[in-house]
Amino acid sequence: MANGAKRDWHTDTTPLERAFPLLGPLTDAKWVSSRDDDRGIPSPELVISGFARLTPGKLTKLTAAHAFVSEGPTDDFSSWFEKSLKGEGPANPQWIRSHELDRDGSGYSTKLWFDRRSDTVRFRALNSYG
Repeated sequence: MANGAKRDWHTDTTPLERAFPLLGPLTDAKWVSSRDDDRGIPSPELVISGFARLTPGKLTKLTAAHAFVSEGPTDDFSSWFEKSLKGEGPANPQWIRSHELDRDGSGYSTKLWFDRRSDTVRFRALNSYG
């Protein structure tokens, strides 16, 4: 790819499907990792952040099984490794979130936001494989 920023995105859905099994198969993704940058300082913790598209009907099933509220992310990809994601994602998203689907514990966390119109999930996870 000619654009340097786009080269920094991962598009493989398999690691995300492992990290977020409840979301099921994903149709496409655009994400970054805190271990991707060339700063020369390895990150002791793994943070993944980005967008993925759910299969048709998956969000309907999730909203039927879990309580959701209208709530968007509080940041706009503010971490150093997320800069290539700014301005990406669905146009004019109407984010909803289920706190039941988020995880938060000692040394790990997962936060998920969903846009019904585009079947897109925005995610940010710390040590999601642990």
